Amino acid sequence: MQVLCCTARLHTIPTKMKNHTHPQPHDISAAFEPAHPVRFAAARKSTWVSIFINLGLTVMQLLAGFFGKSQSLMADGLHSLADLVSDVLVLFANRHGNKHADADHPYGHARIETAASLILGASLAALGIGLLIAAGMRLQHPEQVQAVQPFTLWVAIAALAAKEGMFRYMLAVAQRVRSQMLVANAWHARSDAASSLVVIIGIVGNLLGYTFLDLVAAAVVGVMIAYMGIQFARDAMLELVDTGLDEKEVRAIRNTLKAVPGVKGLHELRTRKMADNALVDAHIIVDPKISVSEGHYIAEAARAAVLKAHHVLDVMVHIDSEDDALAKPNAKLPQRHLLLAHLHQRLGENLPASARIVLHYLEGKIEAEILFDCPVDLETWRSRCAAIAADDLYFRRIKVYQGGAPD
Repeated sequence: MQVLCCTARLHTIPTKMKNHTHPQPHDISAAFEPAHPVRFAAARKSTWVSIFINLGLTVMQLLAGFFGKSQSLMADGLHSLADLVSDVLVLFANRHGNKHADADHPYGHARIETAASLILGASLAALGIGLLIAAGMRLQHPEQVQAVQPFTLWVAIAALAAKEGMFRYMLAVAQRVRSQMLVANAWHARSDAASSLVVIIGIVGNLLGYTFLDLVAAAVVGVMIAYMGIQFARDAMLELVDTGLDEKEVRAIRNTLKAVPGVKGLHELRTRKMADNALVDAHIIVDPKISVSEGHYIAEAARAAVLKAHHVLDVMVHIDSEDDALAKPNAKLPQRHLLLAHLHQRLGENLPASARIVLHYLEGKIEAEILFDCPVDLETWRSRCAAIAADDLYFRRIKVYQGGAPD
């Protein structure tokens, strides 16, 4: 006899939480132990390198720009100052975003990185717009623009070399530890290098007699800073509003789930980003007559397959006995105790307490299996049950078996 398979919802513990005893609130050192220590250490080291470089560049560019009368170099110095602030923000996010999952944050703290990226992006956008407005106002009075000092050119060249070197170093680290925010920070360093190149062009033009080019370079630097800030803020906002993965990745996850033995179909596949990872929800269709434990096993196999093949934090699998994506025909059917009371009423007597009754909710009707563990007149019972199923509001089929109760 086939054994019951109810629709069951499986939500297992995220991978990073398994076999891990979470720290108590008073255990501060354990609470701040990073979930990914290698990534945390690499990110912290690269960020400290960036902090020291940006601190030196900020002081050098601002002083050289002020005394050398270069507005573009001062704008680039403010850019380096913004980088310094963002580096501090990265350190904070990296420390707190890598904490283990806890009762208040069952999916971990990765969204702290996303929030930090949003703050960083908004700050850069505001700074860039401010520099653009300031340069535009100065360009309205070109007669007041002064010639820059030659030494500012060498300062700008040194800044370009430092930023390009920092970009290459940070990108290598980000790719090694697979950190989205560190990749963003590395490309931010590349944008800094590009802005320094613009500054060099502006200063050279100013030294050649086209004094307004220094202010034009300052305006261009402002536009570049604002553009990068808007990009960072947009990407972070898309993640915070649970934007799904791209179509190609969703298709790959779908194919992984459908390839799992026992999965007959799939619907309601949903994804959302979680910093460098993703969260996945899916409804899989299994044979409606298998046992609950086998359905659970298939769901676990499906979850494990996705975790192994894709960069996913957790997968929640819902087991369906039929495709109910468009309609849910079983939603209005009575629960088990009400169905049994209805069956007993139709029979005119209660079934023996030892009888095992399996109910299958399929296509808006009930298919029942009754297993007697004591001698009964099977033909009489089958005849009575067939008569009930012929015109019953709920039961479509009732099968009767006899045999010992399973162990």
